[in-house]
Order: sequence, then structure tokens, then C-alpha cells
Amino acid sequence: MGSGSFGTVFAKLLHDAGGEVTLWGRRAEVVEAINTRHENPDYLPGIELPAGVRATLDPAEALAGADFVALAVPAQTLRENLTQWVPALPPEAVLISLMKGVELGTTRRMSEVIREVADVPEERVAVFTGPNFAREMGTGQPCASVAACVDEDVAQRLQAASMTPYFRVYTSTDVIGCELGGAVKNIVALCVGVVVGLGFGDSTRALIMTRGLAEISRLGAALGADEHTFAGLAGMGDLIATCSSPLSRNRTFGENLGRGMTLEQVIAATKQTAEGVKSSEPVLELARKHNVEMPITEAVVNVLYRGMPIKDAAISLISRSPKPERYGV
Repeated sequence: MGSGSFGTVFAKLLHDAGGEVTLWGRRAEVVEAINTRHENPDYLPGIELPAGVRATLDPAEALAGADFVALAVPAQTLRENLTQWVPALPPEAVLISLMKGVELGTTRRMSEVIREVADVPEERVAVFTGPNFAREMGTGQPCASVAACVDEDVAQRLQAASMTPYFRVYTSTDVIGCELGGAVKNIVALCVGVVVGLGFGDSTRALIMTRGLAEISRLGAALGADEHTFAGLAGMGDLIATCSSPLSRNRTFGENLGRGMTLEQVIAATKQTAEGVKSSEPVLELARKHNVEMPITEAVVNVLYRGMPIKDAAISLISRSPKPERYGV
């Protein structure tokens, strides 16, 4: 459900793993291109899609008889979209979150939004996450992800439905950790992008990435996640990819800010959703609810929404009081 870059490439993945796939899209020209040209030129130009990946404008048609329903819309639109789709959801389908964000106003993770809106138990909600860029997946480069669900049998079913010769899938029952890793790494990547845009080098990037992982770990511990999750694909793996690659929307967003563009200019120049921009505020709110210190996240929020100059935000980070370095501190 969603024909952006990742929704499209996930449909291709499920097809390559042997599944029968229908892709829902909201724009007629995209749906037509997928069905007639076997390409999504707006989001994945040059990537050939299998003829078996069929697209439709009709949500009910896409959902009919589905064993798995993969939700791939911008995080802040999930509640509105899913509310419209609930009447057509197959009663036993597993609902998969492909989104990496935290909801504005509620601080709910995407799986929590799904459970609330669809009124389903947590055993029917899964999360699929990892260090994967749609274009690289689309060309069949070796990649891996984590299929997470509190019900291990469901996670294994999703694993089997998405495993291909080029794509490896691991399972987890730590839904909280997998979601937090995916959501907060976008915020850290924004900060890394800013320091790159300012002209700083690898040492500064390593500093932000490492301390960003500590923030993710602290918040995860407070919410009951398994700390080992953050050393894996859903944590460190996704963080490294998003902070290091020019394909990262969040890092690119931060780079533009660091080079001197205003927030409005960067938003206007950004064609696809950089989830960290809108998730930064609810993540910070969530941290404060649980008395978790997240200085990088706070600095990003101050720059994006409170008018703090980037230079002042950098000074606030580097001049914090000294402390020992221990895992999760």
C-alpha cells in the first residue's frame, strides 16, 4: 500500500521471493507506468519491475485476499490512510510497517498506530526494517533486513515471504527496538548531514554517529527494547547506511541546511519524504516523557523548529559537561 520508492521495491522483493503481489498507488500515471512499462519512473527510474507486479488505484482491489499487507506511506499520513483502508483489510492478514517514524501529537510508533487504527492484536503487526536503499535493492545488490513481530511464527512467515538469493532476512521479536532504530537514525543522519554540509570530516561524522547510537540505545532501554537489537541491522546497520550514503534523504536534507539553505528552501528542494524532519519533535517528546537525555535529537529540533543557528547548536553539543563513556550512557 504505497507506490513510492520503497513500496515499489518491496513489491518487487515479494514477487522475487515467489509471492503474488498487487501494488496500490494514488497517482494514475504511476500505476499506468508500472502496469504498461514495468517501471516506476517517478521514484525508481531505470529499474525494471517484473511483469507480475501489478498496480491499481483501487485499495479494495489491492487488499483482496492478501496474506500480508505492507504499509509504505509517509509516517505522518499513516493514520489517515489506514482509517480509509480498514473496511477492506482481510480479517487474518498480517499488517507490515515499512515506515520509519514516530507520529506527531501522539508519540506513537508506527506499529502502535496500526494496532490502534486497525484494532488488531500485536501478533498481527510486523515491522520490516534495515539498512536498505530502494535503488540498491531494485538492482539486486546483496542486502539484508529484519522481520520483527512479537509472534516469532509470524516473523518467520514474513521472512519466508521476502527471502531471495540477493536479499537475506533475519527475524526478531523486538518490535520496539527495531522501530526505534529505524526512526531515530533518521534524526542522527540529519545531524551528520549538517556537519558534512559545514565541511567537517570523518572524525566529526563518527562522533555524531556513535553518540547517536547511544541516544537510540538509551531511549530503547527506557521503552523496554532489547539492547542487542541496536548492534544489529535495525540499529547500527541502518544508522551507518543512512548517515554515510548520498542516497539518504535525511543526510541530504541536513547537508543542504549545513551549506546555508533555509529550512523552507530545503523543504522545497526535497522531492521525497525525509522522515527525520517531522519525527524529531515527537521523538524528543517521547524521550522527555521517559526522562531520557537525547542531546543530538534536541539540537536537531532546535535548528529545525526553534530558530537556533546551526553554529549555536554545534556549540551546545560539544560543550556539554564531561562524563565517562559507557555503553548506553
